[in-house]
Amino acid sequence: MALVVQKFGGSSVADAASIQRVARRIVETKQAGNDVVVVVSAMGDTTDDLLDLAAQITDDAPAREMDILLTAGERISMALLAMAINKQGVKARSYTGQQAGLRTDTRYGKASITGVVPERVSRAVRDGQVAIVAGFQGVNELGDVTTLGRGGSDTTAVALAAALHADVCEIYTDVDGLFTADPRIVPSARHIGQLTFEETLELAAQGAKILHLRAVEFARRYEVPLHVRSSFSNKEGTWITDSPVATGSEEEAMEDPIISGVAHDRSQGKITVVGVPDVPGTAAHLFEVVASADANIDMIVQNVSSQATGLTDISFTLPEADGPATLKAIEAAHDRLQYQELRYDDQIGKVSLVGAGMRSHPGVSAKLFGALSAAGINIEMISTSEIRISVVTRAQDLDNAVRAVHTAFDLDAEETEAVVYGGTGR
Repeated sequence: MALVVQKFGGSSVADAASIQRVARRIVETKQAGNDVVVVVSAMGDTTDDLLDLAAQITDDAPAREMDILLTAGERISMALLAMAINKQGVKARSYTGQQAGLRTDTRYGKASITGVVPERVSRAVRDGQVAIVAGFQGVNELGDVTTLGRGGSDTTAVALAAALHADVCEIYTDVDGLFTADPRIVPSARHIGQLTFEETLELAAQGAKILHLRAVEFARRYEVPLHVRSSFSNKEGTWITDSPVATGSEEEAMEDPIISGVAHDRSQGKITVVGVPDVPGTAAHLFEVVASADANIDMIVQNVSSQATGLTDISFTLPEADGPATLKAIEAAHDRLQYQELRYDDQIGKVSLVGAGMRSHPGVSAKLFGALSAAGINIEMISTSEIRISVVTRAQDLDNAVRAVHTAFDLDAEETEAVVYGGTGR
């Protein structure tokens, strides 16, 4: 008997028929002799609909009230799913994040999990029931409901799996696991059988949408094996673990390709601070201001100082959602930073090549830049790690850049392997 945590995204529970189909899969897992805990997202576009409703009321909603509003979506789906499972003859109980023991900090809208005390969930499992937990939410020290931000249901599932010492955390979506690129852009993308936590972290950080970065970080920290698979088929998905158990022998692992995949991100903006004094402390002051706006910085480039003026330019990328607050903070610190001009560009895209094999294989950068050059795509920024190379291009060139790089590294499959069942990839 294994303890399995299963997470189902919004496209998997989009309507009553989908909920009944998911319920059958859960019942099959339970009847196979496993203990089952389920984490569920809001149905389909419910969260977006709630955001639209709030926007019709006010353009400055209190963060606390928004969290209370947005957690309603997961409560609806968890209750309906519990009803569907009970109807099929298996006992199930639904729990909010608070009832399931998910403790968070007080940052409304993007809270972090500070602890998990899953007493009621554990009791339900011991009693032979399926426990259904609302994803994306918890409770802070003030007793207020909080939401975990983007990818919060993934994070909920992995945190519960870690706290319950689950054997595996299955992340169900509407594609058959992870592929070498987004199949909506590259229909010839190959299915990936296994990835290490390190490779998955890089892919998630660079824009791959199937798993959220925080969830992968949790899984690596607590050594929770992840299995990303489709709720619309019974195909084997993608295993994310540092253990060779999922794919077989170490010999097979040694034959893994140099490149695991190509990720892309079209949700970033670029801020350029023009004409700042090129003296010690300038960058420190600038990024202290950026940090005060609670912005997440990705890539940073500082130009060579002009000898004539002693001034330089600093550019950095960040999520578009963080752009307005960050610009406002930098403008407020103009006298302190003494820059000449502030520019913002939201028409950029990022392409990232990821693979643990590039550590020991020279020529990867040359092939990447050669492929982009041949496709007529200009590079604006470059960032690297041991297993990743990222470049910033114009937004309109992003899809072509992904396809060019994917083909250059022989990642195209001979036959179509990727099927998007639900249409969203979540």
